[in-house]
Amino acid sequence: MMERIGTGIDGLDEALGGFPAGRSVLITGDAGCGKTIFGLRFAKSSCDMGYSTAYITAEEDSYDLHVQANSFGWNTQELEEKGMLTFIELTGIRARITEAEISMDMDPMKGNFTKILHDIPPETEVVIIDSLGGYTAKLTPYDFRNQFDLLVYELKQRGITSVLILDSATSHEFNELALFSVYGAIKLARRENPYTGRRERVMDIIKMRSTKTPTQFLSYGIGSNGIEIHNDGEDLFEEEIED
Repeated sequence: MMERIGTGIDGLDEALGGFPAGRSVLITGDAGCGKTIFGLRFAKSSCDMGYSTAYITAEEDSYDLHVQANSFGWNTQELEEKGMLTFIELTGIRARITEAEISMDMDPMKGNFTKILHDIPPETEVVIIDSLGGYTAKLTPYDFRNQFDLLVYELKQRGITSVLILDSATSHEFNELALFSVYGAIKLARRENPYTGRRERVMDIIKMRSTKTPTQFLSYGIGSNGIEIHNDGEDLFEEEIED
């Protein structure tokens, strides 16, 4: 039986049994849907299970992520002090790479997110990359597919369980290509409930290999405990397990 790592999100773990260990899961969604909250919760959960975890942030600094995590009662500073959680800020790294590429007459605007692999500590067992959007500038679909395939392959070869986050603009352009490479994919979205007329957040489990997956959207909110699934007790599942 495949080892699983819990996401820490009640309802989602009940639905999936956690994420398959040593595989990559893609998280996409519009701004405000909770992608970073999802990533932080998974980081906290993997640390709690004893996995050495790295959170790679391309947009926010670690201080802001600590503040956000603390607002939900997740003491990420303590996990960092214990050596269980490492935050890697790519903004400064990208700036240094850009400066070097300019000095070598290279195109600094053309993304190469496989460079992220060099920043992952060798002892890492779980990694969250939030997000890859800043590394896709000027990439053709062919370039993206090659780089994304290599990233997923190398993470699997190293036995690293990964959550790869794509912002809405990047996922709109490259989502279909990314779906072929990852083991699982979840889309976070807003929609209007046809019965209540109210806007709500929903989670779509697009794929999760070797897993019995829900056929329905999972309705969720963002509360004091982070992402909270609202579909408790409903019949959500299909009969077959995805290959």
